[in-house]
Amino acid sequence: MSVLVLVVDDEPDVEALFRQQFRKDLRAQRFVMDFAGSAADALARIGCTIEHSLILILSDINMPGMTGIEMLPRVKEIRPDVPVIMITAYGDAETRRKAIAGGAIGLLTKPIDFALLRDEIDTRLAQAS
Repeated sequence: MSVLVLVVDDEPDVEALFRQQFRKDLRAQRFVMDFAGSAADALARIGCTIEHSLILILSDINMPGMTGIEMLPRVKEIRPDVPVIMITAYGDAETRRKAIAGGAIGLLTKPIDFALLRDEIDTRLAQAS
């Protein structure tokens, strides 16, 4: 069974950026990356990850419709075992507090530190094996 990292972001260029940053990992099939363009799409995918072991969700906070913060409790209802890291351009203390209070394990600010994110994914892969 392959392991899955789900990225939730409404920006169309995010998928290309993540695929570029993790191209070696994806080519080596260390994990699969899936992308959801909205919180509603993410919630549907989270409930249907039968062929993959979902190990991490990375979600933008500011999205149209349901925000990432609003999505958090619903994710935790469906998959309480899966860690969520929120991503935002606004890394202020109040945003961090809301994310952690909602169940996120951390908050990354844009531009994303991909070395730090790679370490987090490596940790999740080690725990999944």
